[in-house]
Amino acid sequence: MLKKSYEYHGDQSLRLDRYLSQRLDSYSRSEIAQWIKTGQVKVNKQVVKPSYRLNPMDKISLAIEEEQKLPIEGESLDLDIVYEDKDLLVINKAKGMVVHPSKGHLSGTLVNALLAYAQKNHFTLSDLGDYYRPGIVHRLDKDTSGLMVVAKSDPAYQALLEDLANHQLDRKYLALIYGHLPDKQGTIDIPLRRHPKDRMRYVGDPLGKEAVTHFKQIAQVENYALLRLSLETGRTHQIRAHLAYLDHPVVDDPLYAKAYQQRFFSQQGQCLHAYGLSFNHPITKEKLSFQVKPPKTFMNILHKALPNYDLHLEK
Repeated sequence: MLKKSYEYHGDQSLRLDRYLSQRLDSYSRSEIAQWIKTGQVKVNKQVVKPSYRLNPMDKISLAIEEEQKLPIEGESLDLDIVYEDKDLLVINKAKGMVVHPSKGHLSGTLVNALLAYAQKNHFTLSDLGDYYRPGIVHRLDKDTSGLMVVAKSDPAYQALLEDLANHQLDRKYLALIYGHLPDKQGTIDIPLRRHPKDRMRYVGDPLGKEAVTHFKQIAQVENYALLRLSLETGRTHQIRAHLAYLDHPVVDDPLYAKAYQQRFFSQQGQCLHAYGLSFNHPITKEKLSFQVKPPKTFMNILHKALPNYDLHLEK
């Protein structure tokens, strides 16, 4: 059962369903509306409608009967393991691979591959987190390739999650964008929330969750630029939404690029790659640093956009 409680302190009279969709971005607005209609959400201990307008100091309580969990099976899928010890794995996630199962998508994910690998090698993944995300400390979008750390042991999971919350996991990305930013380097500090109508996308909004991205432009031509980016926070679609907000979306991004921009190249998903990952080992405290080159799909598009550029990863 999902149990949560909130007290509303906003200065705007938001609809209840909209407010909860901003706080619970793992659930759709239609799911939340159904909870409210069935009395699983109450305001000041009273059943209300999804359209109820919140007032300051309103107390919101949730007691949600969640659906029965479906079993997740291990699958023998390709895994690019960059590093492994008894507490953790560092994976180079392939472009096109979903990180974890969800309703209606129970196979072919990184978690399915990890479960099969764990069974074959006689270890388990930490199960302290979400049922569908064993060992998963942070995520990458389906078409974003690159480095992820996965926890085997529970102590490693707890320590890594704490480091993530305290911005101690240094994650670096490469992004090929349309156009180029006016500043060669800087910080994008724009709160993000789900789009009120298109629940697949995120948009900049002062009422959203804090989102901070640092960038440096390392190459450019008239119509394209290559950026190095690092995350201070880790919101869903953070880099993609931030760059789209600035009207310079990631090349071939199916959600955030404009239709005429998407058609220009391969339409194989956004040109975004998590090339660098550094953190202190959760148990030994040893400093670990990893880098991986972008996949061929990324490099092929990069060579078309910047034909004379020779990519070198940061030292």
